Amino acid sequence: MLVIILVGVVALLIGGAAGYLVLRLWEQRKRQTIQQVTEARMEEAKAKEKEILLGAKEEAIRIRAGAESEYRERRAELQRQERRVTQKGENLDRKLEGVDQREHRLTDREKETEAIRNQVLELKNREIKQLEAIAAMTSQEAKQALLQSLEQEVRTEASRRMVEWVSEVKAQADTKAREILSLAIQRTAGDVISEATTSVVPLPNDEMKGRLIGREGRNIRALEQATGVDLIIDDTPEAVTISSFDPVRREIARLSLTRLIQDGRIHPARIEEVVEKSKSEVDATIITEGEATALKAGVQALHPELIKLLGRLKYRTSYGQNVLGHSLEVSQLAGHIAAELGADVAISKKAGLLHDLGKGVDHAVEGPHAVIGADLVKQWEKSQDVVQAVAEHHLESPTSSIYSYIISTADAISGARPGARGEALEQYLQRLQALETIATSFQGVEKAFAVQAGREVRIMVKPDSIDDIGAMRLARDIAKKIEDSLQYPGQIRITVIRETRAVEYAK
Repeated sequence: MLVIILVGVVALLIGGAAGYLVLRLWEQRKRQTIQQVTEARMEEAKAKEKEILLGAKEEAIRIRAGAESEYRERRAELQRQERRVTQKGENLDRKLEGVDQREHRLTDREKETEAIRNQVLELKNREIKQLEAIAAMTSQEAKQALLQSLEQEVRTEASRRMVEWVSEVKAQADTKAREILSLAIQRTAGDVISEATTSVVPLPNDEMKGRLIGREGRNIRALEQATGVDLIIDDTPEAVTISSFDPVRREIARLSLTRLIQDGRIHPARIEEVVEKSKSEVDATIITEGEATALKAGVQALHPELIKLLGRLKYRTSYGQNVLGHSLEVSQLAGHIAAELGADVAISKKAGLLHDLGKGVDHAVEGPHAVIGADLVKQWEKSQDVVQAVAEHHLESPTSSIYSYIISTADAISGARPGARGEALEQYLQRLQALETIATSFQGVEKAFAVQAGREVRIMVKPDSIDDIGAMRLARDIAKKIEDSLQYPGQIRITVIRETRAVEYAK
């Protein structure tokens, strides 16, 4: 056992010694290998260093050669520039010498010119003195006489030219206006739309009056309270008169009264029931009529409130003319006129349809119906042109929009054509007399005649008091005074006639 242990120990010692020797040999070999690799890399680095140095030297030589070449080129360019500058300087010197010579010559010529001018002025003064002595007047008096003569000639020529130009412009304007208006009228149906709003409801017999009044007047009070109108029951046989400023209320009352008479049952409860049904029916009719009229006019996208206000015009009349039919006709006429003038047809039609919208509520709101209508339209219409045309269609305020003139013209055509509106004989005669009175109130007017149913005023003037230009001015002044003083449909033509007669006798 001991032997085995000893043998193992010896073997372990021998193995350790062998391992140590192997390790020393490996390390020695490794150092030799590292030394060889280091020496090889050193040699490679030295070779690369020599290669880089050679390349750098070559690059330096190349850069130096390029720099020297560029230096030579720039030096040559500078030499050329220097020669050019020198040459220009020589040219400038020569030009300056020429300028100095010209200046001397101009100075000499100015002196000569001044001497000649002095001689001319002396001769002119001498001639003026001779002319003054011959004409027996000073130069200032001669100038004044010449200016007066020229002024008279210019005024005469200006008057003649002005008359010619005004006549020519009027002829062209009248021709074009007649053409546009005739086309617009021809394209519009010319139905007579005159209506008379009746406020009288017929009764089957006079006994019905007592039933309408009721015991102690309770029925008539209930009907007046429910409708907001006044019922006039007088001695007129078999008829009841309805009085109200509101045409819609008057229509509701007329419809309710007609139904109550047909039904026969007349008492406060029944009256309230019938009036409510009549209101609903009239409201529905208003909307239907407004939509139908807008459709006929070709106007789209109207606000529902504008439709309602438009439909109310069905129960409104002006001088016997139904306002809703008149508005439709104005819309069609305005569209035709706008098409001829190149304006926006849609704006013209819409403004024409809504131009009298204020008449539907003018009994409740104070002010001109044009202003009332414009305020209503402004609430639901975005187009400023439409609002302005509605506000200015009577030309009561300064007008700057073409649509205001279009609507005013269409309104005048619709209201002025035969059969459109009724006018009492007394009012007609008063209007003619007022026209003649205004015309004769001006100085220099001899006679004045209202002709063509008041559409034209012909004025005879004194030729020795008013000249041609004064006649034109007189026509404008009379037209302005008529516009400010009277209200009338359409337009009135003012014709001033100036006649000069030369009479001589042969003896």
